Amino acid sequence: MVDMADTVLDRLREIALDLPGVGERLSHGAPCFFVQDKRPLCYYHDTDFSGGDRDEMWCPAAPGVPEDLVAAEPDRFFRPPPSASGVFSTWLGVYIDITAGADPDQWREIADLLEEAFRIVAPKALITELDRRRHC
Repeated sequence: MVDMADTVLDRLREIALDLPGVGERLSHGAPCFFVQDKRPLCYYHDTDFSGGDRDEMWCPAAPGVPEDLVAAEPDRFFRPPPSASGVFSTWLGVYIDITAGADPDQWREIADLLEEAFRIVAPKALITELDRRRHC
């Protein structure tokens, strides 16, 4: 039997690691993807970690985006709880409900959100590299 959480993490990993300078390591017990091993790009929380019944991705977002998406689609987006130091206060939480037969556009949306998060946290040289890759 295929563990869907592993499948979801594997696909998220594939998308994140395709961005220039992105690597993966555990952070606070969860898989996290970092730009140049410094700036967090996204966290993945499966149902065991989150204590909920859905897999989640947390990533930085542009000002106003989390509020707009959560207001428009609270069944798909949420505000992660901020840490004591305020980290995550501007981040977006995304429920990743990818199951057999799911809409393939869901992964395109996840990829778009990760690219936007990358553009927020990555240095200019890596953004230039990403743009060069996208236009080849």
